[in-house]
Amino acid sequence: MSEKLWHLRSCTLFQELSSEQLSRLESRSRLRCFAAHQPIYLPSEAADTVCLLTAGLVKVCHLTADGQESILAFVEPGTLFGEVALLEADQRDEYVESIERSSVVMISAAEIIRLMNERSDVAVRVTRLIGLRRHRIERRLRNQLFLCNRDRLQHLLLDLAEQFGSQRDGGIHLGIRLSHQELASVIGSTRETVTVLLVQLRSEGLITIGRRRLFLADPERLAQGVQRRLGSGSGPMTPSPAILAVIG
Repeated sequence: MSEKLWHLRSCTLFQELSSEQLSRLESRSRLRCFAAHQPIYLPSEAADTVCLLTAGLVKVCHLTADGQESILAFVEPGTLFGEVALLEADQRDEYVESIERSSVVMISAAEIIRLMNERSDVAVRVTRLIGLRRHRIERRLRNQLFLCNRDRLQHLLLDLAEQFGSQRDGGIHLGIRLSHQELASVIGSTRETVTVLLVQLRSEGLITIGRRRLFLADPERLAQGVQRRLGSGSGPMTPSPAILAVIG
């Protein structure tokens, strides 16, 4: 079995495809490797492929009008990105960059659309994927409108715990390496502000900080603080599943 076919078969979206459908999908795909901090695609490029991350970590970004980077999402292995190609878009409007060394299977968007027409289960899974990513992005945009910098950072840490966290030593270890600038680019703040806020959270015993790694030492108290402020009239916010899971 080729490496491409193994990765396609392992993806939950394609696990129930027939051998013929998988072989057809493989023939319309290519595997590429990217060094850390290398662009995977750029704005205005043709939107003719959908990408499956097989190893590493990438970020989906948008450039603001003043040229600042705004991070829309982080993508973990086994997940599709670049799905705008399935919506009849002619070109990309976002860019994607590897955070660490990554490998990506580039799949023909036309072939996935063909599969979606053939199989309703694939169409439903792709629709759910697009909906979930849109929900995450909309939630972060609402946070920037209604929450202060500290609340936005706490909410982000809990979101990252939901996506990348593993329970350890009574807390949650975030299995993702992010710089202070990258955290700031997600919440619409500055690197200096994020650094000050992380020091505050550490001094309060809520987190510990390693080399670009974070450990939520007291996730329950961190979540309760966000939930308390969300319920105090700060705006039409809904707690994330991570917050609800932690505080029960």
